[in-house]
Amino acid sequence: MMAEDRSVDGTAGCRRGRVGRRESKTQDAASDCREAVYEIRPIGRVHNTEGEPVQLEIFEAYREGLHRLDLCSHAQVLWWFCENDTPEKRGILKVHPRGNDENPLTGVFATHAPVRPNLIAVTVCQVLSVADGIVTIDAIDAFDNTPIIDLKSEGTRKVPLK
Repeated sequence: MMAEDRSVDGTAGCRRGRVGRRESKTQDAASDCREAVYEIRPIGRVHNTEGEPVQLEIFEAYREGLHRLDLCSHAQVLWWFCENDTPEKRGILKVHPRGNDENPLTGVFATHAPVRPNLIAVTVCQVLSVADGIVTIDAIDAFDNTPIIDLKSEGTRKVPLK
């Protein structure tokens, strides 16, 4: 298992070799978390059609990960703001919250704005059912066919862990 570097130079959370070992700050940029590029693959997609239950379709390769999710009251759904995936929109760092010019310009990290450097969104949803790779939830603020990048349990478990 690798240790996390808890430095204050903007690279906290980067993994750096063996436990207890820290590399020099002069390491090449390719191994620096500030210059790294990460690959995220969707695990499913949102089905969100007005008048129908909201469903999260989990792709076959990831369905084993749903085991016992039905025992959770809620789940965090991490999804991709795919409608805003342009270099221009990724470069916007200040917005008027809620799109209202009467609100003062605010940094995107202090808002729920869909424009941001990394287009990851999180919605906490009530889990209504889980069956055959479909998670039925109460609601989500994502469009139909939005890519899902992860699910995490949230809230209480219907059967507590020991």
